[in-house]
Amino acid sequence: MKDLLKNLSNTPGVSGFENEVRDLMTRELNEFVDEISVDNMGNLIAVKNGDPGNKKVMLAAHMDEIGLMVRFIDDKGFIKFSKIGGINDQMLLNQTVYIQTAKGNVTGVIGSKPPHKMKAAELKKIIEFEDMFIDIGASSKEEALKRVNIGDPIIIKQEFKELDNKLVMGKALDNRVGCAILIEVLKQAESEATLYGVGTVQEEVGLKGAKTSAFRINPDIALALDVTISGDHPGIKEEEAPAQAGKGPAIILTDASGRGLITHPQVKELLISTAEEEGIPYQLEVSDGGTTDATSIHLTREGIPTGVISPASRYIHTPVSVINLDDVENTVKLIVAVLKRI
Repeated sequence: MKDLLKNLSNTPGVSGFENEVRDLMTRELNEFVDEISVDNMGNLIAVKNGDPGNKKVMLAAHMDEIGLMVRFIDDKGFIKFSKIGGINDQMLLNQTVYIQTAKGNVTGVIGSKPPHKMKAAELKKIIEFEDMFIDIGASSKEEALKRVNIGDPIIIKQEFKELDNKLVMGKALDNRVGCAILIEVLKQAESEATLYGVGTVQEEVGLKGAKTSAFRINPDIALALDVTISGDHPGIKEEEAPAQAGKGPAIILTDASGRGLITHPQVKELLISTAEEEGIPYQLEVSDGGTTDATSIHLTREGIPTGVISPASRYIHTPVSVINLDDVENTVKLIVAVLKRI
C-alpha cells in the first residue's frame, strides 16, 4: 500500500489534467477487473462483475489535485498564474514548481517582492497570489513562450516521504489516498453485486466527474472514498475537527452542514454495523466544512443512497499532507467487508 500511495502521490494530476493518474490506475487494475473504460469527461470506470441481476455499487475516488495554471507572461518572461481548486495563498510563496508542457516539464520558483523592500504595513499582510509570479529563468516573453504556453498546468514540486509512527507525507493525498483505497478494494473485493470503481475527474472544481459518471452507471448504492480533516495537531480545536489520524476511517454522517451530503440511514447503518462486527476501528463525523463527490452522486437521477468513508489527513490541501497508513488499510478492510454484505 505504501508504494502504491507513493506512486499516486508523486504523479501529477491537476483538475482537468488527470490522464497520468488515470493511466497509473489502469495499469494497477487491468488484471483484477472485467472491464475498464474512459467516459467523455475522462472518468476511469473499472467494472468487476457480480451475479446477473444483482445490485450495482459505485465506489468513487477523485483523481484530481489542486494546482495552478499559466495565465499570463510579462515582457521579462515572468509568469502570472491562476489557482485551480481551493488553495490558501500563504502556502504558495517560495515553492518550487514544475510546469507541464507539450515538450516536457519546466522547473520554476514562485517569487514575490522581497521583505527588505516592503513597508511595515505590507510585512503584516499575507501576500496574495496575484502579487506572486513564477520565475523559470527566461529573459523575455518570447523566450518563455518557447518553453511554456498559456493554460499549461503547474504542480508544486514535493516528493512522498515516510515519517515515524505509520505516518507518511506528500502532495495530493487529497485524494490519491482514495485512489489507493479504490485500487486495493477492487483487487480484494468479493461481492455478489457488480462493482463500478470510478476514478473521477474535476472534483476539486465542482464535483463534475462524479455527476456524469453516476448518471451513466445509475448505481443502487454508492460510496465516496476521500480524506477528511484531522484535528489532532496545534492550531485547531478538537471540537472543530474531531477526527484523528490513527483512530480508523471516519464515517461521514453529514458534510457542509447538510448542504452537501446527509448520509442515507441504511448506508449509515451498514457502515457502522459492519465496522463493529468486524472489529475495525472507526470514527463518526458531522462536518461543517467542505464536501465530496457524494454530494453529486446522491442527487443523480431519482436519488442514490450514498455514504462517505474518509481517513483523516493532517494539513489537507497543502503539498505536505500527512496520513496514517493503518487508517488507509482499515478503510480497505471496512469497504471489502461491506461489499460482502450487499
